[in-house]
Amino acid sequence: MSTTNTFSLKMPKMGESITEGTIINWLVSEGAYFEEGDIILEVATDKVDNEVPAPVSGKLITIHHKAKDVVPVGQEIAVIEVAEDAEQALKPVKKSETKVAPEAQKLKKDANKAAGAPSAAPSFKTAAVNANTFFSPLIIEIAKQQHISFEELARIPGTGHEGRLRKSDLFKYLDTGRPYQFSQAVAHDPTAYRIPQLTFDKGKGKIVEMDRMRQMIADHMVYSKHTAPHVTAYVEADMTNMVNWRNKHKKAFEEKYGERLTFTPLFVEAVAKAVKDFPNINASVDGNKIIIKDAINIGMATALPSGNLIVPVVKNADTKDLRALATNVNALAAKARDNKLAADDIKGSTFTISNVGTFGSVMGTPIINQPEVAILALGIIKKRAEVIETETGDEIAIRSMMYLSLSFDHRVVDGYLGGSFVRRVADYFEQFDVNRNV
Repeated sequence: MSTTNTFSLKMPKMGESITEGTIINWLVSEGAYFEEGDIILEVATDKVDNEVPAPVSGKLITIHHKAKDVVPVGQEIAVIEVAEDAEQALKPVKKSETKVAPEAQKLKKDANKAAGAPSAAPSFKTAAVNANTFFSPLIIEIAKQQHISFEELARIPGTGHEGRLRKSDLFKYLDTGRPYQFSQAVAHDPTAYRIPQLTFDKGKGKIVEMDRMRQMIADHMVYSKHTAPHVTAYVEADMTNMVNWRNKHKKAFEEKYGERLTFTPLFVEAVAKAVKDFPNINASVDGNKIIIKDAINIGMATALPSGNLIVPVVKNADTKDLRALATNVNALAAKARDNKLAADDIKGSTFTISNVGTFGSVMGTPIINQPEVAILALGIIKKRAEVIETETGDEIAIRSMMYLSLSFDHRVVDGYLGGSFVRRVADYFEQFDVNRNV
């Protein structure tokens, strides 16, 4: 006669810094028998999806936490009845008594199918939207690396619990060449908005294939717009003091240091000072966490000879004087023109500026350079008549004016922070010291 005892199944520790896990789904139902080593549930952390094997053979008696529950490491999630007699634990179960979850049956069916003859590649002719849009942290991290938007993720067929997207589904989709990348979604909900299936006359002309960099830029921009809710704040700055000082000293600066004095190092200097004043703008988002960066690395959007854009980075901009900034900026710009930027030159940006005024634009609405939370666009510096206050009263004078536009991620940057930061940058521009020595 065999005896049984119970085993407390607890949330396992998935890594040194992991303190909790999210139950994705159970592959074994209450009352079902299983063998030691069988996968009985899946758990997601902020770093990886994990399959949890059964530590013993037996029967699942009670499940304490259901799918999507977040459970601290070490807390009991289920109770297992352990049979000391291995024959009892491994005994065959009649079909009528089988209570193995449908997901486990499907996994077994898929495994048997994979062991047989290779099947044809999946068809991606339609772009149906999955009903289950719960994505695990691992899926989101892979999507970030591959520049896949949430809209595109929702079109990928999922084979997990309740249609959940699994890591294997995502890699299988990538192997097929991302057929849903530019397709339109087909909504299942009859009340949902449907994108009209219009036939456009795209005209005839020269066909130019996107190069790899242009495709990467397109993916990155689409991903950013779908990931971060963009809000743009605008201010205007009187650049007269800075413009006059630069015009007066640029020749002496070049003679003294051997470096051209453009506006860019002056912009970087002011932006770095404002970032120090508002450190929360110098951040990135990791799931439900906000990472406030220690270093202030200013990326500067730069056009390549091909017309594509790239973002070389001025590292530790807040620690450099104007001479060092000018040297750094000029070197990066020269490398960009000659297509000689190294990998380290474009890594580590924590905040980006885009000088759209270089192309004659009055202002711009820039797209955030992920994973940052804000980007500043600087418009053209244009002379015009302005009303200014003087000791004798208001007067009309010719001033050099510029618009600044800050796009920020409204998940973590509110209007107060975004507006205060861009205003502070404008203040530093306007309060430029005209008595400054080179």
